[in-house]
Amino acid sequence: RPLIDPFCGTGTIPIEAAMIGRNIAPGLSRTFSAEVWPRIDATLWDEARVEARDLATGNLQETLIGTDRDENVLSLARYHAERAGVADNTHFEAKAFNDLSTRRKYGCVICNPPYGERSGDVHEAEAIYREMARVFKPLDTWSIYVLTSHPEFERLMGRRADRRRKLYNGRIECAYYQYLGPRPPWQRGRHAKPED
Repeated sequence: RPLIDPFCGTGTIPIEAAMIGRNIAPGLSRTFSAEVWPRIDATLWDEARVEARDLATGNLQETLIGTDRDENVLSLARYHAERAGVADNTHFEAKAFNDLSTRRKYGCVICNPPYGERSGDVHEAEAIYREMARVFKPLDTWSIYVLTSHPEFERLMGRRADRRRKLYNGRIECAYYQYLGPRPPWQRGRHAKPED
């Protein structure tokens, strides 16, 4: 299914989604301190990397999209996608949140918009949350997932979430609000559990 992150920043969500979609092991391209421990045979690390590379799959059917209004962070997103090996599966472009649109059906918006805690202010974040109701309305066949620390997010957006999960983003207590769209036609009738 299509995926869009309209507040992608340096690209974490689209990049990690592409890695998951291609079954690319996290940390596959890095080294670990434990690699020099004398009790672990170094060949085990090599074997694990070979196995992980063999399990990775080719390109995705969909290009995962990240947008942000800051071209400087998008340059970093492109760099990170290249380093992660998913540059061909992701597309990053400069676009304001208010301009979010698509002709695609049955996709997912997953985003971590500004909270007004680390950058910007809370009034700017609240204005974005109010705007979400209008921007997301045409995406009536899409599932929307929003991570934020604002305790009044649902009231500001004007819609109660189908599901909520409490979690921490760094040390900030957040909620992951899940607005589940309808199942795509090709998934209807299956005995699969609802989306998480």
